[in-house]
Amino acid sequence: MQSLFHLAYHVNDLSVAKSFYSNVLGCKEGRSTDTWVDFNFFNHQISLHLGKPFTTTLTGFVGEHQVPMPHIGLILELNEWQKLAKRLCKANINFILPPTIRFKGQPGEQHTMFFSDPAGNPLEFKGFKNFEQVFAK
Repeated sequence: MQSLFHLAYHVNDLSVAKSFYSNVLGCKEGRSTDTWVDFNFFNHQISLHLGKPFTTTLTGFVGEHQVPMPHIGLILELNEWQKLAKRLCKANINFILPPTIRFKGQPGEQHTMFFSDPAGNPLEFKGFKNFEQVFAK
């Protein structure tokens, strides 16, 4: 059985969020009201609700990288990750951690990038050549 992930979180401006998630990330908009909107977030469901975005700090240490906690993450096949990274670079996204390779040559080698949505919610996208490496030790 395949599972779909659902995550709901706050944004402070729905129209700005709709533009970012649709036009920059390429997500398809679903149902919405005046206070929330659903998106197909790379075949998972996110619901963005009007409210105060969650507070984050740079307290996560992964390898030599310090990352925002908490954050929203998604793992893509490497070729899809590369397409997204190119699109984000062309959109002049201000990266927290620009596209890079983490754990190079080790089990779990991954491409990663961190950036925030317009409300300040940090997003991490990882890319793997082989999904079997996601949980490699």
